[in-house]
Amino acid sequence: MSEAEDPKGKFYWLPPGVQPPIALPRRQEIVFLLVGTTMLFSGYDLNIYGLAIPQIQQSLHLSENEVGPIVSYFRLAAIPAMMLALTADLFGRRRLLLFTVFLEAVFTLLTAFVQDREQFIAVQIMARIFGYCDEMLGFVVIAEEIDARVRGWGTGVLGAMNSTGAGVAALLFAAVTILPYGWRSMYFIGGSVLLILAYYRRWLPETKRFEIRKEEIKALGSKIGGTSDALRRLLHEYPGRVTALVITLFAFGLATGPAAVLMSKYLQQTHHYTAGQVSTLYVLGGFVAVVGNILAGRLSDRVGRKTMIFMGAAVTASGFGLFFSGYDGPYLPAFWIAALFGYFSGDALLAGMAVEIVPTAYRATMGGLRYLSIYLGGALGLFLEGYLYDRFGAHGPAILVFLCAMPVALVSVLFLPEPAQRVLEDIAPEPPPV
Repeated sequence: MSEAEDPKGKFYWLPPGVQPPIALPRRQEIVFLLVGTTMLFSGYDLNIYGLAIPQIQQSLHLSENEVGPIVSYFRLAAIPAMMLALTADLFGRRRLLLFTVFLEAVFTLLTAFVQDREQFIAVQIMARIFGYCDEMLGFVVIAEEIDARVRGWGTGVLGAMNSTGAGVAALLFAAVTILPYGWRSMYFIGGSVLLILAYYRRWLPETKRFEIRKEEIKALGSKIGGTSDALRRLLHEYPGRVTALVITLFAFGLATGPAAVLMSKYLQQTHHYTAGQVSTLYVLGGFVAVVGNILAGRLSDRVGRKTMIFMGAAVTASGFGLFFSGYDGPYLPAFWIAALFGYFSGDALLAGMAVEIVPTAYRATMGGLRYLSIYLGGALGLFLEGYLYDRFGAHGPAILVFLCAMPVALVSVLFLPEPAQRVLEDIAPEPPPV
């Protein structure tokens, strides 16, 4: 069926004001629903540790200076996740997305049954390999399928669904002390829902852009060695874009990684918030982040991705800086909510932009490189945070050190091309067959 014959999507599952600003085909709605719902529960699963650090710490007997480094181990999962994502440029987006969501669900379920630190780290690394890969490819699919006029909206809504997942986790965390088995129940619920979504994802179609390039990509892979050579060709053909993007993402991850992971613990330990109070703040902040993601995405279609990324990064650094400064007054929640808005909107727009500025042949490869860069930056920050905690005796001052990396991200993003309102093939023409 051609796009002209495809009936228009209704998007009734999105609330008023969030629905697309132009009519989109039913096919694009199905793709968005199947990718977005999984993104929502991936956001739920990947935020449990950050919310329940004190409870997990007590249950598994983790020392204080282990908390940050453990997350850095989790983030090293971005390396095998990237290598896995690269195969989508040869074998297709759909096939890999069916595989990743199922295995993410399995390892999330297994997390509920771990007995010690080593088991927890091992199982969570496996869950995150497939969860990270799924998120990388989700932004690729949306970039390739959604109308060029509203790609920013699509990226914003996808990021908002991920933020909503974090909000759902926060709501459930409010009952962590009364749930049977506490934090373990949160992992069990998340893994169970992902298994259900894995079944329904069978209806996800392959992207039209990959279908067009499939035969050429197969020939390319057989001649030059497949996935590893795709990365080499990407670096050779777009060295400036790749360099600027990697610097932007690594600096953004280094600046925000410790702050994003440790904010719940900081509230509970430093400001003595209860689990219920943290949950309430997360829900309020998550609502602002959801609305902000969508608004930032729509505005990026008008004023440009670079402008909105620059604004999001600046708001993130300012908000986290004030939040972790030691201030204990009535505006503390406002600082945190502002930081969360900037963090989620900036991260989502960077994810979308990364796959907009390269051709279909390298889009999953670039998506993997994007994830690897931002997560290695965050992993380095979390690993070093443990050492700085020992030096300063508190998490707040240690986190403020890493926010100094944000100006690097602000400068390097200016060297990237502007993709807003442009057809993907105009931004980066497809490479000739080899």
